[in-house]
Amino acid sequence: MNENNNSATSIKPVKKRKKSFRVTTVLVYIMLSLWALMVLFPFYWMLLTSVKDYGDYSSEYIPQFFTLAPTLDNYAEAFSAVPLGRYFLNTLIFTLITTALMLVVTVPAAFAFSRLEFRGKNLLFTLFLALMMIPNELVIITNFQTITDMGMRNTFSGLILPSVTSVFFIYLLKENFEQIPDELYKAAKVDGTSDFKYLVKVMIPICKPTIITIIILKVIECWNSYIWPRLITDDQAYFLVSNGIQEIRENGFGRENIPAMMAAVVVISLPLIVLFIIFRKKIMEGVSRGGTKG
Repeated sequence: MNENNNSATSIKPVKKRKKSFRVTTVLVYIMLSLWALMVLFPFYWMLLTSVKDYGDYSSEYIPQFFTLAPTLDNYAEAFSAVPLGRYFLNTLIFTLITTALMLVVTVPAAFAFSRLEFRGKNLLFTLFLALMMIPNELVIITNFQTITDMGMRNTFSGLILPSVTSVFFIYLLKENFEQIPDELYKAAKVDGTSDFKYLVKVMIPICKPTIITIIILKVIECWNSYIWPRLITDDQAYFLVSNGIQEIRENGFGRENIPAMMAAVVVISLPLIVLFIIFRKKIMEGVSRGGTKG
């Protein structure tokens, strides 16, 4: 009898813990679902508005959360009212060149700070990190004056040059490089491997997820760039998609054809959404992991 009582007594706390765990899990999923709805609803509303007929949209006194007569005419109008295709090409050129130059600067700089020994390295890196404390808005005037004095306004060079460096990316990659054991570097030097070859053959492959993450973040940054392109260019031939939205609003559709504007926003946002879906695992892996495991 005592054994049965003891077993029954021990089972009750286990059942309570399981019940509590289930309740907690349900609450967590409910909160996550609500949060997902809050995050995704603006995208749904943007897509829904972009396929609504202009007349139907204008006649809605109460916003409708669905449409029975979707149309793609707004997308055709988005490309015909303004040179949206040119904005895409400009943004693609700006993004590819800026990202490539950023890698050329960031990877060797991170390698130098993580592996090479030279006088004043720690002081230089400390001063370098101090630049992160300065908001980008404070250096815009200086950059604008410099680019203007160099005669680079309304040029791709003027758009690209101020964006090729990133203290944060150098710091992030340096921290990953430093997690690679020093023994690998010393062994490579004993074998006569040059620093450049060691960087290309060893460090870059090991830190590939982080480098991919940096590339994707830079692409997003370039694609969403607004203030600097708007300031340094007043020629429509050099407008980017982010600046083209304002030009679309002012000179394309006016302030009332919201469905056509939403169609343009969907087209502009689609490449970034696809990019994130394709590389989402690499992004999470690059942010969460270090250079090596164990």
